[in-house]
Amino acid sequence: MNIQAKVISREISEYMWRAGKTLSTAESCTAGLVAASITSMPGASNYFRGGVVAYVDELKTQLLDVPAELLAEKGAVSEEVAKAMVKGALERLQTDYAVAVTGYAGPGGGPEASVGTIYVAVGTYEEVLVRELSGDDGRDENVARATLTALKMLLEKLEKDFPTPEE
Repeated sequence: MNIQAKVISREISEYMWRAGKTLSTAESCTAGLVAASITSMPGASNYFRGGVVAYVDELKTQLLDVPAELLAEKGAVSEEVAKAMVKGALERLQTDYAVAVTGYAGPGGGPEASVGTIYVAVGTYEEVLVRELSGDDGRDENVARATLTALKMLLEKLEKDFPTPEE
């Protein structure tokens, strides 16, 4: 894990502790790296309930309740599926916040998107935010960028939801 991910994870930890909220992840192409970054912090078990690595569509449906029709219509690498993964993680893992990542890390793409296309979603029951990443810098870099983006998006959401008082 790079130093930037570690620093952001520490900030996320402070917000989660202060807010008393819970967190889960639903990951495909990052294969658990977002969860690993979050749980690298001591005390993460107080807010991180767990994560699902659903690398294949069948598990997105079975474990995260992503509708099979949605996967067939939009493809696994889509904004709609990323949102559905967040909602599935919130419901299935019973958390206040969830992070989801789905995409083509490489070396190949798919019918609906090219290699390097990755959707990152962060949200709550009330709001789910999605960012599309594109560009192929090689598998390792694509996964690292998606992981870092997920952490940054979560931190931004927490900063918005729980602003710190001005000193």
